[in-house]
Amino acid sequence: MCGYLFEWVNISISGAEQLLSPHIFKANDIRGIVDETLTEDAVRQIGHALGTLAYEAGVATLVLGRDGRLSGERLLRALSAGVVLAGVDVIDIGMVPTPTVYFATQYFETGSGVAVTGSHNPPQYNGLKMMLAGATLNSGEITDLRERILSGRLHTAAVAGDIRAENILPAYIDAIAHDVQLARPMTVAIDCGNGVGGVAAVEVFRRLGCTVVDLFCDVDGNFPNHHPDPADEKNLVDLQKALRDTDAEIGLAFDGDADRLGVVTKTGNIIYPDRQIMLFVEDVLADQPGAPIVFDVKCSAHLAILIERHGGVPVMWKTGHSFMKVKIKETGAPFGGEMSGHLFFNDRWGGFDDGLYSGARLLEVLSKLADVHAITDKLNQLPQAVSTPELHIPVAEGENRQLIEQFERRANFNGATINTIDGVRADYADGFGLARASNTTPVIVLRFEADDEVALMRIQNDFRGVFLAIKPDAKLPF
Repeated sequence: MCGYLFEWVNISISGAEQLLSPHIFKANDIRGIVDETLTEDAVRQIGHALGTLAYEAGVATLVLGRDGRLSGERLLRALSAGVVLAGVDVIDIGMVPTPTVYFATQYFETGSGVAVTGSHNPPQYNGLKMMLAGATLNSGEITDLRERILSGRLHTAAVAGDIRAENILPAYIDAIAHDVQLARPMTVAIDCGNGVGGVAAVEVFRRLGCTVVDLFCDVDGNFPNHHPDPADEKNLVDLQKALRDTDAEIGLAFDGDADRLGVVTKTGNIIYPDRQIMLFVEDVLADQPGAPIVFDVKCSAHLAILIERHGGVPVMWKTGHSFMKVKIKETGAPFGGEMSGHLFFNDRWGGFDDGLYSGARLLEVLSKLADVHAITDKLNQLPQAVSTPELHIPVAEGENRQLIEQFERRANFNGATINTIDGVRADYADGFGLARASNTTPVIVLRFEADDEVALMRIQNDFRGVFLAIKPDAKLPF
């Protein structure tokens, strides 16, 4: 056992309350600024709470891994120190993509693990994505961790748990290479944005028989080239240039912890995730006709139409990787996806969001097409409307949920069907508008889609009127 496991300072309940900012306990994970809201002491206490939950659930071992952020190693140590206090063992798999942690929980048959990751947040952030007994923690379960610590409902074992290190990356890469088969060799450009996907991405795609044009695959928590968030089109400029300058047929981009996928065509067009889902729907439903397909509230209205056209059952659900996993498990859906780029294959893979595996499955579909021209045509022909990217209204911490509650009370748009499973989505005959509170940052998230620019402007005007009524000083991005 490592000596650092006993570097523990007993902290009073009042002291714990000061250290545990309520703002780090998000709907899908724990996320905060390192050494400000997310301290080593806080992570150690959270580890103790997670170890207690594991002990109560009869889980003997947690798998722990981390992404490539500069704070990752010390936060993983603090987390481990807390977990073993409850008498629960730790398998430390080191610096790996977040989906590799999920894979490891199945490989080691623990069903339980934590990824120390800040995902696509700025470099000063970090956080925890957690699963226990086969289920991802979310919402109230995450908030309860804080309450458990503050109330002292923690189990401290007479004998601390043990810790061992394991290298799971070779098994993870082997599993993808054995599952995915390309119809022909391809040339692919990949951009890891200096995120942790770089420890595996090049080998994964070479094992599939690809020639790889790699960009920023050296892991660097400073993210010196561009931010690792493929949802923002400015972070795809380097990939677009690589596609212009090389023989690459398609471009794949991954976020900071490699659980999300971005796609760019040879001609530089960005295939946003709801259109990626459209491509996968046809493939998945061919093998499982009549199956449900889960997607989040930010996705195109064309997606549900396409799912029905291919004989599937569209299921719209809340945004957030933990909410999506619960719904996929509940419905038995073979596939689901979010507009953010989280894609969940539950047919031949483990049902978790995995950017590298999703990229491999994309190539499996596209490799059946004759050449780069056929690929580009196929992707560009996916149903598309006039739409905005994800738009944000920055607000004070905690204010976003209050404003959305007010928005919901006032949302009475003529001719629109209102859906409130996650914020307010107003579906019109010719488009939709969405306003919801972000699960990770203090912003209101907006998205609009319509058949034409006139309809888009009308829908935006409906939303503008409500926002200015509840927050006259709001700086609207549309």
